[in-house]
Amino acid sequence: MLKLRVLPFCAKSNAVVSEQTCNFHYGKHHNTYVNNFNNLVKDSEFKDACFYDILTKAKGGLFNNAAQVYNHDFYWDCIAKKSDISDELKKALDKNFDDFKAEFLKAATTLFGSGWCWLAYDPNSKKLEIIQTSNAATPVTDGKIPLLVVDVWEHAYYLDTQNARPAYLEKFYENINWEFVSQAYEWALKEGVNSVKFYIKDIHPELAKKSCGCSCKA
Repeated sequence: MLKLRVLPFCAKSNAVVSEQTCNFHYGKHHNTYVNNFNNLVKDSEFKDACFYDILTKAKGGLFNNAAQVYNHDFYWDCIAKKSDISDELKKALDKNFDDFKAEFLKAATTLFGSGWCWLAYDPNSKKLEIIQTSNAATPVTDGKIPLLVVDVWEHAYYLDTQNARPAYLEKFYENINWEFVSQAYEWALKEGVNSVKFYIKDIHPELAKKSCGCSCKA
């Protein structure tokens, strides 16, 4: 059974979101995705599959809830603390973008409706990309490797900044956990898509022994 991960920070002192937002966003929204996932998977063809296989192969409601669990897991790590970017990732951002901050914030601000804005690594082109996804969609299903994500569903910021998404995004950007993002980039270069599997196994070891034949199997 999938478990709700433990937040990697104290909800009372996070610089991006308030404790009230955390109580609703993590305690209710994220928790509901976990509960829905467990209810949907138990009688499905994926009942014995690992989480990575479900994330990349399931459809409909099961996919939506699995992806929302993964997306939220990753988001919390991206805002766990304010930290410094590695020289390697900084050089890569400068190489791939004219102005990464401006381009990322523009993409996150202009994404219509609910969704996510990502920095991802494409192991085929060897390039970094800014990707907008709607609803529960994730770059993982396209073989891309997430490095950074911001949640732009309204429940992520409405209690704090109401309809002012740009204000939330500025606060997000100023408090990114670049240490986590830099490590994700380092692992992406070394392991490709396996880095996604390793991340999932680290966050959700309770599903790591599910038989799926992939390298995340314990």
